[in-house]
Amino acid sequence: MLAGKRILLIIGGGIAAYKCLDLIRRLKERGACVTPVLTRAAQEFVTPLSVSALAGEKVYTDLFDLTDEAEMGHIQLSRVADLVLVAPATADLMAKMAGGHANDLATTLLMATDTPVMIAPAMNLRMWEHAATQRNLATLLGDKVQVIGPNNGDMACGEHGPGRMSEPMEIVAAVELALSDGPLRGKRVLVTSGPTHEPIDPVRYIANRSSGAQGTAIASALASLGAEVVFVTGPADVAPPSGVKVVAVQSAAEMLQAVQNALPVDAGVFAAAVADWRVKRESNSKIKKQDGKLPILEFAENPDILAEVSQMKKDRPGLVVGFAAETDDVIANATAKRKRKGCDWIVANDVSPETGIMGGTENAVHLITDDGVEDWPRMGKGEVARQLAERIAAALG
Repeated sequence: MLAGKRILLIIGGGIAAYKCLDLIRRLKERGACVTPVLTRAAQEFVTPLSVSALAGEKVYTDLFDLTDEAEMGHIQLSRVADLVLVAPATADLMAKMAGGHANDLATTLLMATDTPVMIAPAMNLRMWEHAATQRNLATLLGDKVQVIGPNNGDMACGEHGPGRMSEPMEIVAAVELALSDGPLRGKRVLVTSGPTHEPIDPVRYIANRSSGAQGTAIASALASLGAEVVFVTGPADVAPPSGVKVVAVQSAAEMLQAVQNALPVDAGVFAAAVADWRVKRESNSKIKKQDGKLPILEFAENPDILAEVSQMKKDRPGLVVGFAAETDDVIANATAKRKRKGCDWIVANDVSPETGIMGGTENAVHLITDDGVEDWPRMGKGEVARQLAERIAAALG
């Protein structure tokens, strides 16, 4: 899939730079030509010699190298690539990109390029969660920079959480999708998936039986058509798809915040089974039995994510697709829900226990739009996802 594709790989100065040696090898295995650029800090982690040996290409490091300028100026170097990939994208590099800095070779190339840019962030979790980094991320997303990762996990600093650079094969999958020629190339789509967990106390929560399988399949199908997918998922039973930006959340409030952070997008597919209610006052300690007395739990409504996005005055996606999991009067209830929420389409299904759909491998849906109701036959969730992705591609044109 990458045969003949030229990738300008900018390696930032973080411990994750060592992963780029394997990343280069994996990209070249698939036929890509990789031109490496090392920042000054990156050279503290990997050497130009090792990178050059794996890439089979000259390594560029210096903005003011007269020989390089004579042979291929930095403007030209930034434009002959099919994709500019920044890995690892440190907090410093992200800040410079967001601020439009051009004070070294890497940032000058990023400012001068007219080709798509993808970043694979990697940093300490506190740096990733810092308000400044999140503002810079929002700016880069608004500039149509594609983002892969970061992942959760253990870090070299000894802490655990979001901030690990995506693994080489995850980045390769994202690059393949970014360079695919599908009908959704250049489109950014948000997908929510899975259940939400609403805490009662530190060991108990309210949830539902959603496995997240349908939302995961939809995200994968959209990505296969070339879309840049932001996948906001609750604690699902199935693993998230590769080649998409995964944002893991627990509660409805966290999901709403993640959705707002992901905007603007061209389309939003809200497949998550968001809990309608939460406990109004979560206990900070485990609720104990008290001589047979039952605890009294006071509930509050969760935010209505689908309605909030559908009724936005600013940054509303061009296409908003909701889901309606019903047990009675499926089409009537789903049609009313579409009107009440203000979304463009509703994908409705019958999740009565006897159908086996909730948590199963198949689905039988009805697509409700302005044009009426389409009854789709029962099929695998992957096939439902493929058909829906194709309909979304046609609608976004």
